Amino acid sequence: MRIVVKVGTSSITDDDGRLDVTAMAKVCAEIAEARAGGHEVVLVSSAAIAAGLPALGLTARQRPRDARTLQAVSAVGQARLMQRYNEIFADLDVVAGQVLLAPRDFMLRHQYLHARSTLDRLLELGVVPIVNENDAVADEEIRYGDNDRIAALVAQLLDARLLVLLTDAAGLFTADPRVDADASLIEEIARIDHELESLAGGSGSNRGSGGMSTKIAAAKIAAWCGVRTVIAAADRPGVVGDAIRGTAGVGTVVQPRSERLSARKVWIAFAVGSSGRLHVDAGAVRALLERNSSLLAAGIRHVEGDFDVRDAVEVVDPTGAPIAKGLVRVDAETLRNAGSEVPSLVIHRDDLVALPSSVR
Repeated sequence: MRIVVKVGTSSITDDDGRLDVTAMAKVCAEIAEARAGGHEVVLVSSAAIAAGLPALGLTARQRPRDARTLQAVSAVGQARLMQRYNEIFADLDVVAGQVLLAPRDFMLRHQYLHARSTLDRLLELGVVPIVNENDAVADEEIRYGDNDRIAALVAQLLDARLLVLLTDAAGLFTADPRVDADASLIEEIARIDHELESLAGGSGSNRGSGGMSTKIAAAKIAAWCGVRTVIAAADRPGVVGDAIRGTAGVGTVVQPRSERLSARKVWIAFAVGSSGRLHVDAGAVRALLERNSSLLAAGIRHVEGDFDVRDAVEVVDPTGAPIAKGLVRVDAETLRNAGSEVPSLVIHRDDLVALPSSVR
């Protein structure tokens, strides 16, 4: 099967931000073993910025905060990160290839299809694609900022069956194990809800941008794509193989949902950023959620934001809670100013994704 393995910065660097070659070699060896077992594996790896800091005389504790410097550090670090991966994989007789992705590669349909084609071909050629967000040139206004979400979107893009999120924790716990001795590992999650999301905190390391919250969010995306997710400790012996085999206690397993969103609706719901909000009345809420209707202009009470035709917007109920997301057929200015001349159809149901509470 196709597998996406994501490893976080804190799992492959030391406290000073230097690359931990031993930790990297462990992950690479397990990926090589999975490939020898007939699986196709994509590696999503963070640590470009962390790897660039020492080269510039900085430590993780001196991590810059301004975007320009971070992008420069990433450019230095990405080359060093790939150099190490190439050396390690070469010793395992495996060819690796670098793929740098940005949100536009998922937001724009032609870019999305091109990214899929490239990754498909790399796998066909027996290459292990190593994916990272293109931090060096990413616009701060339009970036994901964490590779967990990118890993989930890559899993959907390639129709993977398994997403393995490797981190410095054994999985999701009932409480923070660093402060609560009674915290226990949650080994299986059938469906992510708000209570589970509240158990995930922020970044647990000064080297990474993610944390358990981004992993739970990524697992939620994967679940709606029909992808099983395993959140596990990168330093667990044989963790990738155990995740593939479904070994009990490997970490936190998030099961895929029985009802799947189509690839297009996953793209609308999770890959495309929202450019505005449409506040609708109670009648429109019922029509969208209960009858799977299109959104008509008559149900809109307030327009928020500045969006164009084909942009994605959130649809919110009278309390301000998001209930759907879709691609509009009418721009914001027309909706605000055209009065009775506004076209009746604002979002067609084929371009609309209802967001039950478990998706929001």
